[in-house]
Amino acid sequence: MIGVQGEDFDVGLQYQQLANNPRAGAIVFFVGTVRDMTDGQHVTELFLEHYPQMTETVLAQVVAQASEQWELIDVHLIHRVGKLSVNEQIVFVGVSAKHRKNAFAAAAYIMDQLKTCAPFWKKETRQGQSIWLEQRDSDVSAASQWFDH
Repeated sequence: MIGVQGEDFDVGLQYQQLANNPRAGAIVFFVGTVRDMTDGQHVTELFLEHYPQMTETVLAQVVAQASEQWELIDVHLIHRVGKLSVNEQIVFVGVSAKHRKNAFAAAAYIMDQLKTCAPFWKKETRQGQSIWLEQRDSDVSAASQWFDH
């Protein structure tokens, strides 16, 4: 299940859907939220834009790669767009697999790829000024480590 949406998501519901499979021996999920500080500056909101067709294609590719590499049972990926306030949920990445190592690795891989490959444009409002965000070197480094082996 892949979703790009403006509305919030229910973490409990996502977990229940992932857990509703007797083959699943492990479920791992990550929830990203809007933090209140970036580079020492107070953040009041985050705005995310995307190009729907492109975004959905890239997300589907990332999920397919993870599913093939780690033999996943199920994947739930939800990414929000639009205007978000501090503490609001941005992203849910949940995976189920037979074994925990596959579930942990796949969830980390998906999140690392989201940070670098997914075509989302993010604008933060900090102390009254809007700033478009660029990729961080640490995110690029984390994503590239999956291809080094």
